[in-house]
Amino acid sequence: MAAIFDDALKQSIETTRYNLGAMEEFPESFKHGAWQPIEKDRAAGHWVDGFWTGLLWLAYAHTGDSSLRTGAEDWTNRLAHMKISTGTHDLGFIFYLSHVLAGRLTAEPAWYDNAIEAAYTLTKRFNPRGEYLQAWDDDGIRKWAGRTNIDLMMNLALLHWASEITGDARLADIATLHARTSRLALVRGDGSTAHVADFDPNTGLLIRREQYQGYSHDSCWSRGQAWALYGFATCYRYTAIPGFLSTAQALADYSQRRLPADLVPFWDYDSPHIPDTYRDSSAAAVTVCGLLELAAVDKERASRWAGLAKRIMISLCENYLIRDATGPSSILQDGARSVPANLMEHGLIYGDYYFLEALTAFTRPDLHQRAFAVESALDGMSE
Repeated sequence: MAAIFDDALKQSIETTRYNLGAMEEFPESFKHGAWQPIEKDRAAGHWVDGFWTGLLWLAYAHTGDSSLRTGAEDWTNRLAHMKISTGTHDLGFIFYLSHVLAGRLTAEPAWYDNAIEAAYTLTKRFNPRGEYLQAWDDDGIRKWAGRTNIDLMMNLALLHWASEITGDARLADIATLHARTSRLALVRGDGSTAHVADFDPNTGLLIRREQYQGYSHDSCWSRGQAWALYGFATCYRYTAIPGFLSTAQALADYSQRRLPADLVPFWDYDSPHIPDTYRDSSAAAVTVCGLLELAAVDKERASRWAGLAKRIMISLCENYLIRDATGPSSILQDGARSVPANLMEHGLIYGDYYFLEALTAFTRPDLHQRAFAVESALDGMSE
């Protein structure tokens, strides 16, 4: 199966080159023949912006193409102002996939300075009473001080990384406390996840669980499940806390049980409209990366998780990869940004990014380890 991944890698890099020549703003979704940005608060930046820089850095690392490196540097520099932004909880997404990747892939640690400052900015969201990082902000109508979400699990790697770089244990402590709270508040007994948890910000007591991206408050949004899988496996790698490993295992078990025949999940695992509803290729790509992270730390079940990741990737390559792109395009089709908001059936920049990250793991484990400091769990797997 090496050939299918090599071909997908070639197409992904070529598509990234086409996009670099046409991109004017940080993109989110590809529809109507063009990349579309998120319009809200564009001057301040948005959570998706790091995925574009991550694509450029990985494409450069695979090819050594100086134009890709120049593009990656230019777009990464555009994000530097966000290091002090208190308007987003997604500084991990933004800076890990821009400045941290830049430092690792160029061996120029000066890139790390902005990422370290961003990590400290992220800690300003920590509520010590409930031991969670606050998601979102006051929208002028409702106070969000007591709110966290499952997406934040993917931002903790920035805190753990910055703790190792600086020697400041408080950064890692906050990440660990938040992960512990998320495990208790957002992971259900059957291994599924809720999207949002609301706490009393003054007492730290859990009030309720909610769901904004999924079908209902007790359903399981598939991309949120993938964020959780990847996030808890990463937290175990940094902390060796057994509860984080068992949580990641439970999340992976749940996902495997609920995947459809072609292994690319529907947008919500519990949608009553399955099979006549929308897939989310981005959820599949994130799930692959989470499974590979889990395989790297769960030695006893590594072959199980890596094998499942490989089968999902084959399905993405065969059924969801846009192979005939000769100009700006998404890499994957059939992403579902938000079905409740009627945003689906298009390409997504984060789906494309995680697809290339996964391809890097399958085709260049040495490069994957250099970029993410994760030992490959794919050695010895049969073709």
